[in-house]
Amino acid sequence: MKNKTKALMARGAAFLGSEHAILCGAMSWVSERNLVAAISNAGGFGVIACGAMTPELLDKEIAGTKALTSKPFGVNLITMHPQLFDLIAVCAKHKVSHVVLAGGIPPKGSVEAIKAFGGKVLVFAPTLALAKKLLRSGADALVIEGMEAGGHIGPVSTSVLAQEFLPALGDEFLVFVAGGIGRGDMIAAYLEMGAAGVQLGTRFACASESIAHPDFKKAFFRANARDAIASVQVDPRLPVIPVRALKNKGTEEFTAKQREVAQLLDEGAVAMGEAQLLIEHFWAGALRRAVIDGDVESGSLMAGQSVGMVTQEDPVADIIAELLTECEAALSRR
Repeated sequence: MKNKTKALMARGAAFLGSEHAILCGAMSWVSERNLVAAISNAGGFGVIACGAMTPELLDKEIAGTKALTSKPFGVNLITMHPQLFDLIAVCAKHKVSHVVLAGGIPPKGSVEAIKAFGGKVLVFAPTLALAKKLLRSGADALVIEGMEAGGHIGPVSTSVLAQEFLPALGDEFLVFVAGGIGRGDMIAAYLEMGAAGVQLGTRFACASESIAHPDFKKAFFRANARDAIASVQVDPRLPVIPVRALKNKGTEEFTAKQREVAQLLDEGAVAMGEAQLLIEHFWAGALRRAVIDGDVESGSLMAGQSVGMVTQEDPVADIIAELLTECEAALSRR
């Protein structure tokens, strides 16, 4: 391990229990036992994407991951999941070391339920005020994720979030930076600004150990940054979190799906919470078609803008080694 990088990653690595403070972002259908175990085994920190899984499925996935690695890994839970507390109970049963709460403000009692079994809690926050509130009320670490990221995104770019959050929180709290990171040079910059570590998703999506369909991977290799576009909100009354994915027929189908759900809202056929779950289930299905079945036309090819830096299939260990080498070279040039 490279000396300067190691020194700057020390806090984050100690917190994660991994060799390097490099998290793999949770990608539904992609971040399953094979990729998660490979990342943890290579010295990074793998995170299972629970997504729309039932507690039974999550139970199997955690057990399956434990069979492939003895290293620590985390579980990412979506805060709006109707069975959130049952999923937390599954994490408790397996004594999962870290739980990432994503997709919204953690509901009352959820952070406490994770801390109760000794789990560490990572949260996302779109504003500095909310970040401070979450960190003071029990969250152990924060992930700031810019709009360059793939999948569900916020409205602000990573570089702006880093300038706003790291000087204010970096000394006192553990802050991981995510969104648009494709090279080690960028990791070096965020570490120097006070980040405890980084999170990458897109760079790992097409690793050799990723179970994603060969056609899904080929779509990534062909794409450049401008192909990864954010979904458009059709109806202001339906607050849909935008999703970044490679432009295809599926992108257009999502626009149609929003119109359909907005009409159901109009007719009073569904309540707002249910409307948002319908949208979530649409994504889960569209993503599965792309990742598992290789339907790159109408499936959802969730990708961050760093997709242009993903040009071939490499083993996870090689990706991590390359990032660390680039990071150390950048730090040494300073």
